[in-house]
Amino acid sequence: KTVTSKDGTTIAYDQSGNGPALILVDGALGSRSDSMQAQWTDLLGKHFSAITYDRRGRGDSGDNKPYAVEREIEDIEALIDAVGGSAYVSGQSSGAILALEAARALPTKIKKLALYEPPFIIDDSRPPLPKDYVEQLDAAIAAGRPGDAVEIFMTQALLIPGEFVDQMRNATMGDVFAEGVKPPDWADMEKVAHTLAYDGMIARDFLAGKPLPPKRWASFTAPTLVIVGGNSERFFHDGAKALVDDMPNAQYRILEGQDHAVSPLALAPVLIEFLS
Repeated sequence: KTVTSKDGTTIAYDQSGNGPALILVDGALGSRSDSMQAQWTDLLGKHFSAITYDRRGRGDSGDNKPYAVEREIEDIEALIDAVGGSAYVSGQSSGAILALEAARALPTKIKKLALYEPPFIIDDSRPPLPKDYVEQLDAAIAAGRPGDAVEIFMTQALLIPGEFVDQMRNATMGDVFAEGVKPPDWADMEKVAHTLAYDGMIARDFLAGKPLPPKRWASFTAPTLVIVGGNSERFFHDGAKALVDDMPNAQYRILEGQDHAVSPLALAPVLIEFLS
C-alpha cells in the first residue's frame, strides 16, 4: 500500500494482521524488504495490525527534497491517518528518536510509545558523534561513494573497528556473523546509504555528550516504555534512564541477554505485553 505525505512524497507500507494499529519505525539502513521484517510481522500481526514502511528515500518510498526531520514526522502522521487516525508507535535506535519526535508533534494521535535503545549520548560513557558527521556522509554520497558512507556510519556512529568493517565489505553477512541478528548485506546497505545523513540529522543533537534538553518530550503523557538490552553499552542505559526521568508516564526496562542488535523473538513479547 502507499500513502501520500504532506509534501507529496509517496510512502510505501505493508499491513499485516488485525487489531489496533502498530507502526514500526526502522533505524538507520532498515527497510521493509529486510528479512527481519517478516519475522516482526509474523510475531506482532497476531495481536495488532502491524505496519512496516519504507522511510523516505528507502525501498519503494519517494524522497522529495530538501530533507527535514519534520517531513519524516509528517510521513508517520500520514500512516496514522491512513489506518484510522491513531496508533501505537514503536521505534528502534535512531528510529526510536524519530518516534519520540513524532510523539512530541502528534501527542493526540499516538496512543502508546515503545522505544528500543534510542542512542542518546548524554555523558562521557562513549565518544560523541563527530560534529561534521552528517557533512562527511553527504560528501561521500556526493562523490558517488555510498560504501564509504556506510563505513563512516559503522566506524564513527557504531564504533565498529575498521578491520571488521573491511570484512563486512568483502563477504556476506552470513559469513561474517555466525549467529545472532545479522545486518543487511553490504550491497543492500549501499542502496540506502544516502539516507544515513537523514538519521544523522535526527540524532546528532542528542549524540553530542550533553544532557538531554529538559522537558523536550514532557508534553507526551501517554504510556511510554523505554527498553535497553542487558548486554548493551552503558551509554544506552544512561540515556534511557534520563529520558524516563524527564517524561511524565514512562518506564525503563532491561531486556536480559540482548544488545543493540535485538532479536524479534526477545523483543516482541515485551511489546505485546506493554501495548496490550
